[in-house]
Amino acid sequence: MDETLLRTLVPQVIGVLVRRGNDFAAAEDAVQEALVEAVRSWPEHPPRNPRAWLIGVAGRRLVDAARSETARRAREQRLDREPAPGPTEQEDDTLRLLFLCCHPALSPQSAIALTLRAVGGLTTDEIAEAFLVPRATMAQRISRAKRTVAHVPLGPTGDLTTVLRVLYLVYHAGHGGRVDLASEAIRLTREVAAGQSDAEVRGLLALMLLHHARRRARVGQDGRLVTLDAQDRSLWDTDEIAEGVRLLQGALAENRRGEYQLQAAIAALHDDAPTASQTDWPQILEWYDELVALTGNPVARLSRVVALAHVLGADAALAELETLEPLVGERHRFLAVRGFLLERVGELEDAADHYAEAARRTTNLPERDHLTRQAARLRQRQR
Repeated sequence: MDETLLRTLVPQVIGVLVRRGNDFAAAEDAVQEALVEAVRSWPEHPPRNPRAWLIGVAGRRLVDAARSETARRAREQRLDREPAPGPTEQEDDTLRLLFLCCHPALSPQSAIALTLRAVGGLTTDEIAEAFLVPRATMAQRISRAKRTVAHVPLGPTGDLTTVLRVLYLVYHAGHGGRVDLASEAIRLTREVAAGQSDAEVRGLLALMLLHHARRRARVGQDGRLVTLDAQDRSLWDTDEIAEGVRLLQGALAENRRGEYQLQAAIAALHDDAPTASQTDWPQILEWYDELVALTGNPVARLSRVVALAHVLGADAALAELETLEPLVGERHRFLAVRGFLLERVGELEDAADHYAEAARRTTNLPERDHLTRQAARLRQRQR
């Protein structure tokens, strides 16, 4: 069973059923039932046309559901006389469905869940596992999202900014587990890039690829998080880096810079350095200056402080960091950066305390373990 093929077909089939006039939630449920039947029957009886098979089975499920509700006789009659697939049914509605799943009426969490279910083709169990929440919680979230967009037409346009933000959040939701959300986000972003000429779409895809290229080096053989400066760069995927750089160069050439292009430019400079010591920190700082000027994002400003430390020294970075505290508060990232800077100026006891407090405040387990080890390392040095 080709899972990649199924995930590609799911949004196309849902799109066909919705364009026939079916309710989005009912169409999505029917497709999920068709997928269950496919898993059961395809290994022994593979269809010649998997897409047409799914459309037919899901369509029959909708007919059955309509027949069971006497209050929907008109709809039953329409579904019972389904027309043969015509030219319009050969269209790929993946992008339209993606825009629908990222409807502004949905919260980011709901949009992510619905996107992974309807466009990504993941099961509720897989999505719940990826986000470490109970299945019932995720099922309820998806059901509410489907009800919200149930009567929204499958139109050709939508808010591209919202779609990119959802895909960005999906990417950062995880790199491991049975369902690699980072890889799924890249796949979906490729779908968008194939149908949109916007430079920021290519910027986001470049950003994902440039980060994803380092995935094999992020975790050591002992399962511990490996920071960028300590990674074995021979494990980085040079093909993904090359593709990311090519996409980025094409996007930047249009001179319509956006947040994702600027982040990708920073990632490209890290990927270009043969060793951590050869990183072009002055150029990275310049890109951060442009990113902060464009977005004013406090997280970007916090990352800029780290670049500033490499260029002008930890004392200058600490002074800059103090101006950010009212904006970001003493969240775990702020505390971790302060610990890093305090260590560089020799304040080991204070640095250890900040690492330890950052570890207590983060919800990311690998990051918590890493920060705890940092604190323990500095305390050991003081003995």
